[in-house]
Amino acid sequence: MGKKLNWMLSKPVFTILILFIIVLTGCSNDANSSENTELEEARYEIDENTPAWELDTEESTELTWYVNADWFNTDYGNDPITRTLQEDLNVDIEFMKGDDEKLNTHFSSGNIPDIITLFDGQSDTAKKAESWALPLQELADKYDPYFYQVAQEQTLDWYQLSEGKSYGYPSFSNTEEHYEKGLVHGNDGFLIRQDIYEAIGEPDMSTPDGLLSALEDIKEQFPEVTPFAFKGFANDEDAGSLGVTLQNYLGIPVRTENGEWYQRNLNEDYLGWIKTFNEAFKLGYISEDNFSDDNTIFEENIASGNYATVLTGGIAQLSGFLQRNLEANPDQKYIAVDGPSIGRDPMFEQAGPSGWTVTYISKDVKDPAKAIQLFTYLLSERGQYLTTFGVEGETYEFNENGNAVLLSEVEAMRNDNPEQFKEEYRLGEFWFFGHDSFELEHGENDPPESVVQIREWAQDYLSPEFFLISNIDPDQGTGEARSLVNINSTWATTLAKLLTAKNEDEFDQTIESYEQFLDQNNFESIVEIRNEKMKENMEKLNLK
Repeated sequence: MGKKLNWMLSKPVFTILILFIIVLTGCSNDANSSENTELEEARYEIDENTPAWELDTEESTELTWYVNADWFNTDYGNDPITRTLQEDLNVDIEFMKGDDEKLNTHFSSGNIPDIITLFDGQSDTAKKAESWALPLQELADKYDPYFYQVAQEQTLDWYQLSEGKSYGYPSFSNTEEHYEKGLVHGNDGFLIRQDIYEAIGEPDMSTPDGLLSALEDIKEQFPEVTPFAFKGFANDEDAGSLGVTLQNYLGIPVRTENGEWYQRNLNEDYLGWIKTFNEAFKLGYISEDNFSDDNTIFEENIASGNYATVLTGGIAQLSGFLQRNLEANPDQKYIAVDGPSIGRDPMFEQAGPSGWTVTYISKDVKDPAKAIQLFTYLLSERGQYLTTFGVEGETYEFNENGNAVLLSEVEAMRNDNPEQFKEEYRLGEFWFFGHDSFELEHGENDPPESVVQIREWAQDYLSPEFFLISNIDPDQGTGEARSLVNINSTWATTLAKLLTAKNEDEFDQTIESYEQFLDQNNFESIVEIRNEKMKENMEKLNLK
């Protein structure tokens, strides 16, 4: 009876052990499946200087392409972009769409589409791409070496998983080269209404005393406006433009001299300027409403010129409101000027190599040669013209400067009936390998007058230094990730308290409470994770 009882008690443990072994075996097989995937020889003679789609005489190929978004337009062959794609590559694409649940169903059933587009290059699915996707380098070597002439090397390096292999390619991926060529625009600024700036004598506002003096003059001479405003606290984890935007404006470093993650929130120079804005609040130069106004109210105040000065990011998103203000009152145009400073140049960030969506070729792809040809085609100049401007003569033409310009009837539809424009032409909708820089280089698209000077002011201060701290937070679902949510929320609350503190003692106690909160919420482990991921980023980018 004793032996029988022992067997019964140990049976669940035995069952779990067997299941554990099975799972381990399955994972092992998945991990090695990249090595076991054998690619057939190319059906054409490859040439590194000729795109393979021009060499491939295969009459027609069918591919399935899953996009992890319920809202994606799956139509194919009925608009200039996909019709041309179909004709040039002899490929019929069945687009599929869904959400994470549907994506998981594809994987669990073993019915994996030929091509998959994800919206998070840091998701668990993306991180396990070695187990279900083919390395782009192997596909390019085997079928289409021209791929290397159109793919961005730094982008490929960024998406390496192991052994120098990259499995996905993103849309809207900015590299250091884009920054150096001026193809990425500044999106931050300390703005002032031009008429007010001239009326108060164009003062130096780069020092605390200079700024407070200017705000005092504004309050006396222009009592109908708010002297200073900032983009507010849009959600629980958002510290507004007096958080990261101000830190960037002051040029606060993102790493220590040893190359480790730097705690910018507690930088003494930054906190010194927060004290200055606290003083501005106590003197009535900042409205209490600024702490509760949502983005819509903020934008409308910009459009109405109700702010004398404002520190903000998101200039591109504000361009319409800045333009409305300019058109209504040309003298009230907002301009960028030198604002708060600690003697360092501003250091502005924009999107880095991560990009937006990421597209993969699965191991189950029916025609791997055609799949990598598709990547090459869409990354090439021909594909970029197609997806950005459409078809020459049908949707755009070249002007005397050699720039692409939409035909008048196409432009009219875009302005007057944007939904019909999206459905009929798909321009701006087929973004899988798109990049803003192509339109900037090859199109005739003058920015709104309201942002030209602001962009020019910010342009020289863009820095790829922020690539180092891209995607360095703890992975979703971990204890550290949950702690970070609370920490970010607490920092937003802390910053609001600092800006409204009644005196210096309250200011200092608020900082002390924040530091204690960090100690109590596993912040040290979060910093360790960030440091480790920064090292990985530095290796990807070949930085020291």
